[in-house]
Amino acid sequence: MVVAKQGDGIFSILRKQGLDPVKHYEEFLKLNEGKIKDGSFLQVGVEYQIPQATDSFKKTGVTVSATNGVEEPIFDRELGSMSLKSEKLKDAVYYLIVDNDGAQANDFLPEITQNLAAELMVNGAQVYILGNEKSEVLTVNDSVLTPTQKMGNYIEAINKRYIQNTGKYQRVLIIRANELTGKGNMNIAVYHYNKSEEGQRLAANIQNVFKKNSVSNHAYKDINMIFEDQASLYLARNVLPAISLLTMENASPKAGEEKISVRPDKKLLANMLTNGIMNDFADLEIEE
Repeated sequence: MVVAKQGDGIFSILRKQGLDPVKHYEEFLKLNEGKIKDGSFLQVGVEYQIPQATDSFKKTGVTVSATNGVEEPIFDRELGSMSLKSEKLKDAVYYLIVDNDGAQANDFLPEITQNLAAELMVNGAQVYILGNEKSEVLTVNDSVLTPTQKMGNYIEAINKRYIQNTGKYQRVLIIRANELTGKGNMNIAVYHYNKSEEGQRLAANIQNVFKKNSVSNHAYKDINMIFEDQASLYLARNVLPAISLLTMENASPKAGEEKISVRPDKKLLANMLTNGIMNDFADLEIEE
């Protein structure tokens, strides 16, 4: 139930609740018969019933608390400006893990992840974000979780939802910031688990987009990087969907050839990630 405010119409009130107004217009009229003036006008201060819909952006984009499994919508006030662009990613499910350096106080990485989530959602995907809350660093006795313990929580949360979405295309992407300031050019690297062809293909598709948009004149060869840190390996070995890892760090002249230099533009970074992810999904459809 939602109370109509000054300026609300049927389209705007449905958009604010994350619903496609064209798809749910008729259902809204039926649910609120007798409360709508002259067939289409809402009354300020009157409570209206909102259709229950699985395609609501409040349900297709959620943050998951790995410590207790509670789900909350990724977006709230932003919903009014979101609308479905396509269904290119229908039946695709993405688990985005925000792995922010504990010393960082800025929102650079969370904002990139939210921008990415929005782009995936408006193209029809189901998106889960994990690790994007301060409470994730604590355990029962307020002791800091080890990286492996954090990954264990993610494994439980993701595998449960993987089973619920059996039969769909599902991928995990860890987005990790290594002491990133968000100022000056950045180095990007993409890794995969050496026993996952699907994870390797996703990593390659993301890499290809970043290589095309690199600010460096460096001629990148095919990059084949695999997980090495124990926490990521633990996650990769135990999580059910295919997994890839993207790292971001401040540009350094000592960076190896596998690092791709890009501008620290949040919107651009999210768009490049979206393009890489959508290319991977399209490649799969072509193969099938």
